[in-house]
Amino acid sequence: MIQRLWVGRLLRHQKAQLLLVNLLTFGLEVCLAAGITYVPPLLLEVGVEEKFMTMVLGIGPVLGLVSVPLLGSASDHWRGRYGRRRPFIWALSLGILLSLFLIPRAGWLAGLLCPDPRPLELALLILGVGLLDFCGQVCFTPLEALLSDLFRDPDHCRQAYSVYAFMISLGGCLGYLLPAIDWDASALAPYLGTQEECLFGLLTLIFLTCVAATLLVTEEAALAPAEPAEGLSVPSAQLPCRPCRAFWNPGALLPRLHRLCCRMPRTLRRLFVAELCSWMAFMTFTLFYTDFVGEGLYRGVPRAEPGTEARRHYDEGVRMGSLGLFLQCAISLVFSLAMDRLVQRFGTRAVYLASVVAFPVAAGATCLSHSVAVVTVSAALTGFTFSALQILPYTLASLYHREKQVFLPKYRGDSGGGGCEDSLTTSFLPGPKTGAPFPNGHKGAGGGLLPSPPALCGASACDVSMRAVVGEPTEARVVPGRGICLDLAILDSAFLLSQVAPSLFMGSIVQLSQSVTAYMVSAAGLGLVAIYFATRVVFDKSDLAKYSV
Repeated sequence: MIQRLWVGRLLRHQKAQLLLVNLLTFGLEVCLAAGITYVPPLLLEVGVEEKFMTMVLGIGPVLGLVSVPLLGSASDHWRGRYGRRRPFIWALSLGILLSLFLIPRAGWLAGLLCPDPRPLELALLILGVGLLDFCGQVCFTPLEALLSDLFRDPDHCRQAYSVYAFMISLGGCLGYLLPAIDWDASALAPYLGTQEECLFGLLTLIFLTCVAATLLVTEEAALAPAEPAEGLSVPSAQLPCRPCRAFWNPGALLPRLHRLCCRMPRTLRRLFVAELCSWMAFMTFTLFYTDFVGEGLYRGVPRAEPGTEARRHYDEGVRMGSLGLFLQCAISLVFSLAMDRLVQRFGTRAVYLASVVAFPVAAGATCLSHSVAVVTVSAALTGFTFSALQILPYTLASLYHREKQVFLPKYRGDSGGGGCEDSLTTSFLPGPKTGAPFPNGHKGAGGGLLPSPPALCGASACDVSMRAVVGEPTEARVVPGRGICLDLAILDSAFLLSQVAPSLFMGSIVQLSQSVTAYMVSAAGLGLVAIYFATRVVFDKSDLAKYSV
């Protein structure tokens, strides 16, 4: 009876922790979705040319591409009273709050500082956009690692990432909906100011609330540092880790990045390439969808004078594009709720490949149709792909780390369970004694909270056996290797890189073709390439022999 009460209380605590962590996921996506929708028209309005506008949108991803592997490795090494993940989350959140202040007030600040405010206004706006994009997207990496740290049982891990994707979709729904509202005519306008000030004021309030929730998260507790793990050269938590020092030493930056990213295992490399192609297709579609609808379908002109017919058509198209992206997130939200059942019924391979195939079909329909209804429905259907890309690659990476001796043999530890460089931490709640029976008839594996058979999503490879909690030695089991946050950061780098190429080249392609339909044609073409690489992803042990990994 006492054990049942203990397990029930534990599950309630886990659910509360899952909600608290994913509140920030929700807040981040609200800010990014609103930015994706609102920033491109804002840049065009202040006179930025199309090709330069797409380059401005690439600033954040380029910076993130360089820094996110270093940040992931630094988080794996970090030791402090607030855990390994939250200090990085809070630092990046400050950057987001600064960007939410700068973007709507760039003109006002420039007017205070310069007699000719135009150049400074443009510079401040570009700074705010780059800061929002960089900090917002990089912040997802320590959040994903925190979920992996807290929910290590295979079934719970997959469910945790399903909730994560659900909150991203919910945040996207709100983020795409907010710019579609005419805030100048709302009751908030007298208090918050213009359309931009109202919108970004609400985003600031939402994000501050979500960041405050992370103060209540019970992150994993560090073991006593009296006996450091074998292979770790830093004996004290107060000394900076090597990835942190790399940020301040430009000469060590590139070699460090090469070691972290270019020497990845083949299984992870296949997943990375498939992710890269899928995200490039999806982000080409999403980044430029509102501009495509405003200029291509509604025949509007973004640089036309406010109040003219051409400008009114463009603004209507942007609002309709926001509705399409809102429906995309709504469909993603539905599939996030159903993803666990879909995987159990059809398998990871079938669900992942179906989501990748669905995208070029939807993007192709967008290219060929001139109907607003058909284009909007096609945009909504891409939500299936969005949901799958948010869940399945991360659960596959967790599977690779759970069974390192199979999927990452070059990096396995002595016990096969895969100790790693960040192995000094345990899960956030201690389990019962080893072998203690559970109400469902299972025994805790190694004294852990729940049984952990091989499944789609494995426990974090950065796990120290819970034998440490019951007093058994861990020195023989802790060996250096790859941390889960590093490999999640590499997958996130695929997402960031997927935005760099469209940002650099799509503006020029549109100028050469003289048609914004080139956005959608490029997205459909990249989607076809993604299908090929998705078929070569390692989903289970049988794929290792098939692809000679």
